[in-house]
Amino acid sequence: MGNRADDDGTDVTLYRKALSDTVHADTPTGAPEALLALLDALGFTRRTLTTAGPTYVWHEAPAHLDEAAKNQLASHAVPWLHKAGYLVHISDDVWDPVAYTAAAAALRSHSAPAPPPAASTMGAADRPAGAPRR
Repeated sequence: MGNRADDDGTDVTLYRKALSDTVHADTPTGAPEALLALLDALGFTRRTLTTAGPTYVWHEAPAHLDEAAKNQLASHAVPWLHKAGYLVHISDDVWDPVAYTAAAAALRSHSAPAPPPAASTMGAADRPAGAPRR
């Protein structure tokens, strides 16, 4: 079992798992706890699989989020990960330029990262009628 961050040579690779709506945030084997904790703080759910060999660790967008909110969460994480000095690859199918721009603006005015409000608290079905997608 490998992961895309090892394959891509990145610190974090954000992508949608094939044939599912799961958005993964893969980190290299043996990633530092600081990186894993940052992904936790950004709203991703940490998963682990212990084998006879290594223990695999990855993150996923919370399952209760709809597709748009998962994309927002992934795109929102990119500026915060860059600020912390990590090399990130995000696939086109989860890229949300509006969420990225909002996170980059928030990064300038806040010192601690947080998940985007829409992704952490509501899905598209819960959004008030006429509310813009973030």
